[in-house]
Amino acid sequence: MPPIRQITAPELKTMLDDKIPLQLFDVRTDGERAIAKIKEARHLDPAAVHDIEALPRDTLLVFHCHHGMRSQAAAQRFAAQGFTNLCNLTGGIEAWSVAVDPSVRRY
Repeated sequence: MPPIRQITAPELKTMLDDKIPLQLFDVRTDGERAIAKIKEARHLDPAAVHDIEALPRDTLLVFHCHHGMRSQAAAQRFAAQGFTNLCNLTGGIEAWSVAVDPSVRRY
């Protein structure tokens, strides 16, 4: 299985600002997403899983959750399906709020 690259919130911000082609997925619950979100992130719901499974296996997929544990598990799930370009946001949306966008509510 390919390794999951760990990226920081500032690294993700740079990737988004530089318009690097990537798919950003939020693995948190609907309730958590109601509190705070990264606007570019899509909820990893069953429809998103279906869409991911149709993508080329070298598509850059980035996952985030609250602190980085659930998103790591999600990335490993897709690594097991043959995806090779996977990132986990270290520290999750908490790190995003602290290091990138303080307007994103912490919880």
